[in-house]
Amino acid sequence: MSSYHRERDIQNVTKLRELLTRLPPFCTQFFIGIEPTTAPLTRLNYARDLQIFFDYLITETADFNRDTVRDLTLDDMARVKASHIEYFLSYVTYYTVQKDKRTNGERGKARKLASIRSFFKFLYKKDLIPQNVSEKIDTPKLHDREIIRLDSGEVTELLSEVESGDKLSAGERRFYNCTHLRDEAILTLFLGTGIRISELVGLNMDDVDFKLNSFAVTRKGGNRTVLYFSPEVSGVLQAYLEERLNNPKYKDINDPALFLSLQGRRISTRAVQDLVKKHSRGVTQKHITPHKLRSTFGTELYRQTHDIYIVADVLGHSDVNTTRKHYAAISEDMRKAVASAVSLRKDEDE
Repeated sequence: MSSYHRERDIQNVTKLRELLTRLPPFCTQFFIGIEPTTAPLTRLNYARDLQIFFDYLITETADFNRDTVRDLTLDDMARVKASHIEYFLSYVTYYTVQKDKRTNGERGKARKLASIRSFFKFLYKKDLIPQNVSEKIDTPKLHDREIIRLDSGEVTELLSEVESGDKLSAGERRFYNCTHLRDEAILTLFLGTGIRISELVGLNMDDVDFKLNSFAVTRKGGNRTVLYFSPEVSGVLQAYLEERLNNPKYKDINDPALFLSLQGRRISTRAVQDLVKKHSRGVTQKHITPHKLRSTFGTELYRQTHDIYIVADVLGHSDVNTTRKHYAAISEDMRKAVASAVSLRKDEDE
């Protein structure tokens, strides 16, 4: 695991510990119990979901007369009914927290139900409650989302735009000379390797090997994997690194990060999302994100290889069915293309 990912895990563990001070004391046992099988970010998200659920119980129902979430007891958990969870899932469609309006679609609800299920399953397994009522709740139906990706013409136009900066606003043009090689390298990595945004932000300079045209990334679960890139990607990366290493502004900076912000610190996930949005909005009306660029790479790789297993391996999907679902539309294109490949009536002179 890279130093960046270790630091991120430490931050998430710190946030979880702070949040546990506001949750019922018995929650600590749950989070210690699931620690060996979950990532820090997963546990933090569970804690946030449970806080919303507990707050709902004491503020939106008449069955749990407690002043604060922390006052809830295991006896209260034993009195939770399936209907409480069902009403909660309806409640989070649209709700307000300290004047902050929040919404949840089917995926947000499914994640919150997964957090609640994990929690009640643990309590039941440890004989802390007499039954697991969360088993009675059906998972919200998840409809397939449209897979948005760039076509080949849009990819060419996007890379041309970041080279020229012609479609940037006057304010954005002020920083163009300082950032365009970095931005081009980032966009090229997304489009040329299918790297995840978390993997890209976590890259250090010594992760890149130009002799092998490869770099090492930390994937989900903390596994280190080597990815390879083309000579085209190599050229763009080397141009950026040469500019960075020769830039007097970064001369005394010891940060090992491959991509830096204008302040000389490791670039943030939000900054990468913003630069993708900035450069793509002048090229297409599609809502383009780093993940959409990753999908664009996956689509092209599948079209070139026709091998779903290679795509799954390169993208780091642990389950090939995830890849299959994302690229089902491409399979449909292929089926249509070969529809006339088999001729039933042969010409007489054949």
